[in-house]
Amino acid sequence: MTRKYLVTGGAGFIGSSIATTLVEREDRVRIADDFSTGRWENMAEFETQIELLQGDLADLDFARRAVDGVDYVVHQAAIPSVPRSVADPLVNNRAGVVATLNLLVAARDAGVRRMTYASSSSIYGESRDRAAKREDMLPAPLSPYGVSKLSAEQYCMSFHTVYGFEVVALRYFNVFGPRQDPKSEYAAVIPRFITALLRGESPTIYGDGEQTRDFTYVGNIVSANLHALEHPNAPGQIFNIAMGEVNSLNQLTEILQQLTGVDIAPQHADPRPGDIRHSFADVTKAVELLHFEPQISVVEGLHATIDWYRTRIAAADTK
Repeated sequence: MTRKYLVTGGAGFIGSSIATTLVEREDRVRIADDFSTGRWENMAEFETQIELLQGDLADLDFARRAVDGVDYVVHQAAIPSVPRSVADPLVNNRAGVVATLNLLVAARDAGVRRMTYASSSSIYGESRDRAAKREDMLPAPLSPYGVSKLSAEQYCMSFHTVYGFEVVALRYFNVFGPRQDPKSEYAAVIPRFITALLRGESPTIYGDGEQTRDFTYVGNIVSANLHALEHPNAPGQIFNIAMGEVNSLNQLTEILQQLTGVDIAPQHADPRPGDIRHSFADVTKAVELLHFEPQISVVEGLHATIDWYRTRIAAADTK
């Protein structure tokens, strides 16, 4: 008998990537999304093969409907933007903390087997040096987004400790890949850079470009979630999910210029409030305890992402 999965935020970038893999595996999939940031087009490949519930997980009754009859929950729903959390911390808290707590209560009561929670490297905040972020570091989030991720993550851990509910928190580092929206004011750096270069425009770097990131292809995030839903060592644990590599935004620009064949210099703007200067992961715990290592390199992921955006831009230009 096939298992049934709930993917919250399944119309979003990461959620739809996870849903795609589950559908390809012929699992039963339900998506819960309020479409505040998710997009219908992200589900175009599989929309006839899934069950869709549209609503707000900050409503407990909706959360209970969403988990009814589900074996596993892959919780990706959030407002994935530091700048947006700075602009509206109350909305960010409702989407990130209230919704997650409701989902935990509903999943516990419904007998869900296990849940993964999409946490974030933003919980670490700014360190005084460029040391890799470890799960045992004291959190010090800079932004309301980071605070909400930390709060929801700790709710997850308390539900494991107090109620024995099997939940795993995965701290993502700078995820990129197909389906990221480059048009949003709050879009992540890689889709903005790629689409600018492919259109012959100058990408914008906020700050001097020497800030560093641990860029992680979305395919590795998908694998990490599905692996964590099955591995016996996973429940009640927090794991960094990243490459364990560091690139500055200036280095990223050079790599993208080489891969796209477009040599246009970036322009610089003032740094944004809440942005972290340096961030990369120590992934030792994921390797040793979860037995998980990412299989898709940054360059391989960038190739796939560039190809995806190139196809979309070409299609849009012919309309």
